[in-house]
Amino acid sequence: MIDLYTFGTPNGQKVSIMLEEVGLPYRVHTIDILKGDQFKPEFLAISPNNKIPAIVDNEGPGGKPYSLLDSGAILLYLAEKTGKLMPAEMAARHEVVQWLMFQIGHIGPMLGQAHHFLKFVPEKVPYAIERFRTEANRLYGVMERRLAAVAYLARAYSIADIACWTWTRTAEWQGVAIDDYPSVKRWQAAIAGRPAVQRGISVP
Repeated sequence: MIDLYTFGTPNGQKVSIMLEEVGLPYRVHTIDILKGDQFKPEFLAISPNNKIPAIVDNEGPGGKPYSLLDSGAILLYLAEKTGKLMPAEMAARHEVVQWLMFQIGHIGPMLGQAHHFLKFVPEKVPYAIERFRTEANRLYGVMERRLAAVAYLARAYSIADIACWTWTRTAEWQGVAIDDYPSVKRWQAAIAGRPAVQRGISVP
């Protein structure tokens, strides 16, 4: 059994989707980041960076409980644990890894800032709005070019798609008109139609 510590954010949804995709049993512990649950000592013992999601695999390596923070690391761990959504062959595996790193290094940080400055910041900052809207559209352009050539980011559906998809669900928050990126829109719809994805985005 896996204990999942999460909240309804793109990073949190990555892991609940993955757990649903691979069929591992899990218990949900809601960490309400709007109320400061992420700073409680019991959560910091699991996730020292006070960020969701985090997991405790009660049947981890050696059959012992194993805790892990960071959504990207958790996706890799669950893929390795189950042998699913990550190829074994080296070239195919690293094709997945490079697009996962694309999400971790670019999609998450840049679209997260776009969310903040375009939607949530109390005082509008025109420079920041323009900077992050422009970068968001650049990143969608990268995905558009890739997805015009292949069905999924690493050719077959993988953890890279899960990681990026959760961030693209709110394109309008990022100053992105999704109709300008038809291949991304097609990819979004294909993933949204998966039953495991539909279950995963409802957690918690």
